[in-house]
Amino acid sequence: MAVHISVRQRLAQLVLVLICLSCAEGREIGARRRLADVHKHLKRVNKPAVKSIQSPDGDTIDCVPVSHQPAFDHPFLKNHTIQMRPTYHPEGLTFEQNKISSNGEKPMTQLWHQNGRCPPDTIPIRRTKKSDVLRASSIKRYGKKRHRSTPNPTSVDPDMLNESGHQHAIAYVEGDKYYGAKATINVWEPKIEQSNEFSLSQLWILGGSFGQDLNSIEAGWQVSPDLYGDNNTRLFTYWTSDAYQATGCYNLLCSGFIQINSEIAMGASIYPTSSYHGSQYDISILVWKDPKEGNWWMQFGNDYVLGYWPSFLFSYLADSASMIEWGGEVVNSEPDGSHTSTQMGSGHFPEEGFGKSSYFRNIQVVDSSNNLRAPKGVNTFTEQSNCYDVQSGNNGDWGSYFYYGGPGKNPNCQ
Repeated sequence: MAVHISVRQRLAQLVLVLICLSCAEGREIGARRRLADVHKHLKRVNKPAVKSIQSPDGDTIDCVPVSHQPAFDHPFLKNHTIQMRPTYHPEGLTFEQNKISSNGEKPMTQLWHQNGRCPPDTIPIRRTKKSDVLRASSIKRYGKKRHRSTPNPTSVDPDMLNESGHQHAIAYVEGDKYYGAKATINVWEPKIEQSNEFSLSQLWILGGSFGQDLNSIEAGWQVSPDLYGDNNTRLFTYWTSDAYQATGCYNLLCSGFIQINSEIAMGASIYPTSSYHGSQYDISILVWKDPKEGNWWMQFGNDYVLGYWPSFLFSYLADSASMIEWGGEVVNSEPDGSHTSTQMGSGHFPEEGFGKSSYFRNIQVVDSSNNLRAPKGVNTFTEQSNCYDVQSGNNGDWGSYFYYGGPGKNPNCQ
């Protein structure tokens, strides 16, 4: 039997087809526009290189002339004279070898060094790929941490502690003026459950309140599939002057940090990493304020003064820091409504000790006389000690130290 379709029904069908075509066209135009914006961003962030090195992990390291680095896109740095070395190092600075075993392996380095080095007067920059930017929620948010990710051990509201999905196991000092911090950090490759989560171990140099005006300088190692597209352990830095809202970024992904070193690439893979019951590797990081120029400098290991954050980037930190934190942070996105199994540190609890649990050792602060000294009144803090914990101690070789971390989800952490 023939089905009669009225003119009105035909018109309705035609309208639906046109709407669908219009939607598809709109989506296509939106996607094309986003790709065009991504390419524009890549052109801005990837500076012309005099040499490029392929790293075994798939990274491309571009050797960019010091004077052409991303920092100089900042309007306040257009006529900046680069400070090629700090006026002063902190007094009492000593570094030890960064490996605690005697099997004759090379000390900690970066993976890309296996295939070459950058020439003098250039700096190594990890090239940003299209896929890196497309993984971000937006081009504007690429290379930025989420708001409220700094551990606030003074907060008493447990709901506030977990609101951001960030969890921590840290040691901290407050109540004085601090002009820098140092630590030797055990390096691991923690497992990440979801690609939008991360695990990091770092030091924080903080000024201001935990509201909208927080100033933070951060450095350490991280595993972040979202940011880098893999699960490698990488050296990183971060800065913000407004609690992660509009200012600052990871590594050299925006203008701010001025790098002077030709050997170490921010965001590049650290190699080798520690193994459970096996060889232990650690890295030393020092951040301090140059008492003459006022810039905040960073040193990696014994030999590498990496560069500085100009003091004008900050409000509170233009003077000094009011709190120093050391420790681990993970994102708990609560997959399937339960706690993430993303690991912090080695993925093992502090009580397991050396060779099994991750540590920070020889933690120090820089005082107003530019002296490195042991921190006074170290406290510890964790939101959920059944998931990630921290235990501090003190001895002759390691000075002030702590073990930290954990597996995340386990029978006592659901």
